Amino acid sequence: MKVALLLVLVGLAMAASMALGIVQIPLRTVWNALWLFDGSQEHLIVRTVRLPRALIAGLVGAALAVAGCLMQGLTRNGLAGPELFGINYGAALACVIASFVLGTTSLEVFSWSAFLGAGAAGGLILLLGSIGRSAWSPVRLVLAGATLNLLLASITQGILILNEQSLDTMRYWLAGSLTGRDLALFLFVLPYMAVGLLAAFALGGHMNIIRLGEEMAQGLGQRVKWMKALCILIIVLLAGGAAAIAGPIGFVGLAIPHLARALVGLDYRWALPCSALLGALLLVAADIGARFVLPGQEVPAGVVTAFFGAPFLLYLVQRKGGTT
Repeated sequence: MKVALLLVLVGLAMAASMALGIVQIPLRTVWNALWLFDGSQEHLIVRTVRLPRALIAGLVGAALAVAGCLMQGLTRNGLAGPELFGINYGAALACVIASFVLGTTSLEVFSWSAFLGAGAAGGLILLLGSIGRSAWSPVRLVLAGATLNLLLASITQGILILNEQSLDTMRYWLAGSLTGRDLALFLFVLPYMAVGLLAAFALGGHMNIIRLGEEMAQGLGQRVKWMKALCILIIVLLAGGAAAIAGPIGFVGLAIPHLARALVGLDYRWALPCSALLGALLLVAADIGARFVLPGQEVPAGVVTAFFGAPFLLYLVQRKGGTT
């Protein structure tokens, strides 16, 4: 029942996303643009600008929320999110290097660069997490991710400081924005993120076992190391795809899993789909709000999610101390 209600809310939010903006479009016109397209200006706005943007916001929000839910289960840390594994800054560094070396402003080039950078960061986490006697432990994964994140962030900021042109080109993308994205970019990341989402949902029962602890999971026949490696690969697909198309949007992967568990409990078979729907709902709503924060212009959606996510993070630290 709760999942069905969330599906309805996501649908309503996407309809509102296609109707609201600098140009207000009635819902009836939105419907006609989708099913009875006549080539008018309002129909073109819906078809070519707002529909792709709503779809991208929903997909990115769902991917980030599911990635965050997996990370919190994998590390047993309630403060874990896609940012923790360095995936966001891996994507950002690759884009900054592409801008610095190639001098490009193409969103297609940024998307490919971001996806490759996210994949490289995930590969490093797999390598660092598998070294030593305490390989694959939650603490080792968190430390490896946090260290890599700081390193990549420092390199990224260093390049931006040294090259003003790259800073001007990248600063809007680095804030996490959905502006200017089209259906081609959506179709570019859709296969990867769809595979990641379906694989994550299929792992719900296994995540319930891993949540009991490594010794208990191994006693129940779970191949813990392989499951952790698979989870990291799924996280790279989801968070890397999200960063490739929208830039590094923060706090969605941190906050949404907590809300999902509050709604449906600790069973990951329900928490993961619920996280996907809540993440989609949050980011679509944030994108709508980003159009009205400043009169006559838009702010990046990542700014809106950070505005509401930062107080939530402080609340979690005070209430739980970062544990699940």
